[in-house]
Amino acid sequence: MPSGARICEYRDLGRASYAGGLRLQRELLEKRKAGAIPDQLLFVEHPHTITLGRNAREEHILASREVLERSGVELWETDRGGDVTYHGPGQIVGYPILDLREWKRDVGAYLRGIEEVLIRTLGAFGIEGGREDGMTGVWVEGRKVAAIGVHLSRWVTTHGFALNVDTDLSYFRYIVPCGLTRPIGTVREAGCRAELGEIRSTIVAKFAEVFYFQMVQSEKFMEKIA
Repeated sequence: MPSGARICEYRDLGRASYAGGLRLQRELLEKRKAGAIPDQLLFVEHPHTITLGRNAREEHILASREVLERSGVELWETDRGGDVTYHGPGQIVGYPILDLREWKRDVGAYLRGIEEVLIRTLGAFGIEGGREDGMTGVWVEGRKVAAIGVHLSRWVTTHGFALNVDTDLSYFRYIVPCGLTRPIGTVREAGCRAELGEIRSTIVAKFAEVFYFQMVQSEKFMEKIA
C-alpha cells in the first residue's frame, strides 16, 4: 500500500446476535465521530434475523411475528437505508464504520465503492459479479448475492453489506428481499468453494484497494459479543 494511505482496523466478531452487533457499531460510531479511533471494518455472522430499513414496507414481510418466532427468526427495525432483508448463518456481514469526510462526501460513491469491493472479491474466485441499473447490490447471473444498506451520522457510516456464501435461501421465503421480486443466489451456487475465512480475507484486500486503506487487524473488541 502506498505511503499516506489511511488506516482501517478490521476484526472478525464470529457468530453474534444482531443486537450485539448493533451495540458495538453504535459504540464505535461515537468514538469515530470523536476522532478517538481510525476507520473500522467489522465482520460478523448473525443467527436468523430479518431487518427492516427506513424504507421498509410491512407487506414485504410475508410471515406473522408468531411464525417468525416459531422458526427462530428475530425481527429488527433499523435506521439503515433500504427495505427488508435477511441475515443468517453462512452469510458474511460487513459493517464499515468510516468517516467519509476523509474519503468522499458522496453517499452514492460510497455505495458503488462497497459494490466494487464485492465485485472484485468475487472476481478473485473466478466469479463475474455485476450491478443492475437503478438498484443497489451485487448480482451473479441474474441472482442477487449481496445486499447493501447503510446509515450516515455526521458523514460516519454504519450498517453495510451482506454476502450470501453458504446461506440457507429458504429463509428468504419470509420476505420480499429489498422489496424486489428477483431471485436470490449464493456464492456457492456460482461455483466458489472457498471457505468463509478466505473470502473475508479477500474482502479485506479489496477494501484496501477500493477505499485506499492500509488494513490493520485489531485485537480490540475481539471478545465474543452477546
